[in-house]
Amino acid sequence: MQKSSMFVEQNTRDYENGDAQKKLDDDGRKKRSGTWVTASAHIITAVIGSGVLSLAWAIAQLGWVAGPAVLMVFSFITYFTSTLLADCYRAPDPVHGKRNYTYMDAVRAYLGGRKVQLCGLAQYANLVGITIGYTITASISMVAVKRSNCFHKHGHEAKCGTSNNPFMIIFACIQIILSQIPNFHDLSCLSILAAIMSFAYSSIGLGLSIAKVAGGTEHVKTTSLTGVTVGVDVSGSEKVWRTFQAIGDIAFAYAFSTVLVEIQDTLKSSPPENKSMKRASGIGVMTTTLFYVLCGIMGYAAFGNDAPGNFLTGFGFYEPFWLIDFANVCIAVHLIGAYQVFAQPLFGFVEKMCTGRYPDSKFITGEHAINVPCCGVYHLNFFRLIWRTAYVIVTAVLAMLFPFFNDFLGLIGAGSFWPLTVYFPIEMHIAQSKIPKYSFRWVWLKVLSWVCLIVSLVAAAGSIQGLIHSLSVYKPFQTPEE
Repeated sequence: MQKSSMFVEQNTRDYENGDAQKKLDDDGRKKRSGTWVTASAHIITAVIGSGVLSLAWAIAQLGWVAGPAVLMVFSFITYFTSTLLADCYRAPDPVHGKRNYTYMDAVRAYLGGRKVQLCGLAQYANLVGITIGYTITASISMVAVKRSNCFHKHGHEAKCGTSNNPFMIIFACIQIILSQIPNFHDLSCLSILAAIMSFAYSSIGLGLSIAKVAGGTEHVKTTSLTGVTVGVDVSGSEKVWRTFQAIGDIAFAYAFSTVLVEIQDTLKSSPPENKSMKRASGIGVMTTTLFYVLCGIMGYAAFGNDAPGNFLTGFGFYEPFWLIDFANVCIAVHLIGAYQVFAQPLFGFVEKMCTGRYPDSKFITGEHAINVPCCGVYHLNFFRLIWRTAYVIVTAVLAMLFPFFNDFLGLIGAGSFWPLTVYFPIEMHIAQSKIPKYSFRWVWLKVLSWVCLIVSLVAAAGSIQGLIHSLSVYKPFQTPEE
């Protein structure tokens, strides 16, 4: 039988029941129930990461003029290309065409050839990188809670170094359990909780920044129209590299195209999926832009050119310690949900590939019904259990071995931002709309694509420089000190 959208096997007996047909879509897959509300929650969970708290640093590198301008430009680019991608969910017609269940399926339907393999490489490498990065970031937030209490008890100058590894193990154990959620369709509640958490810690960061600014000029650091000052804060070369990194950080902070098609595949067919997805994308981008601008601007106003990379885990604030603790717990809970949003498409891809190669294997395709108290019937698949558990363990081990991986994640982001957020959506739109070559619309779409390619290359250069620096100062097994 055909599998559901995220490749969970259906029970054949369901088809013998006439009522069960009402639970299936027109292509025989499990009927979708997602709405623009759940899609918005998925998008906000994917987009508003704890990186929102590092935007003060990005604004500090660019200054009062370029910083907010770059934020607004990339919010527009992301929303525009997401609407193009939403129309590619079905082919050839965006409303009545055949469904494309994954990003790769959409590229295969409109472009074909080697571009399908390039899309898969960019998408899944990025997903693996993000899950490793989230493991690191969540552990840092957990450690920050312990260090915050230590600083409150022993003073701000105390050495409160704590290893991240035990907290990475805790995070991995939670993910092993959540990874058994069969597919994207069952993530709605988790995404809504994660979205609420992101609003909570963003609001706390914003409120603390406003309180510091309102506290008087003696608490506020120097700011400028052009950001950090050459010869005072940084050298000329450092200014250039940091500017590159800041532009890249802002560009990647908006990117959710990696999972857009998979999110759209959870939407019910009425109203049309592309209409609901455009609405969800608009709400998601508008909401994130509001928080990004507020947190970035107020954070820069509070910390000036000395803005830390993350003013909650980097201890831009020490008091009230209980509020800092709560904010960091919110970050950890948000990243627990965000991990699943990015991991589920990868899980589904591998499971679909294995099911297609070994369709008669009971180990891969067989499911066993288990009655879970208070939760109903859970269909256990041994391949899913072993493969997903192994994946979570591997990502946790890599996070422990390479705690500077977030620098490398910037490089992965640079390599995937242009193809996934800009290039493929524009190329598929051109193919779908049959836009004549060298027409005005064709030219400006191509110019947009090339400009974003340059941004990706510049950001990649900045990430490589940051990675080289991290490697040069990295000392294995050293616990972080204030």
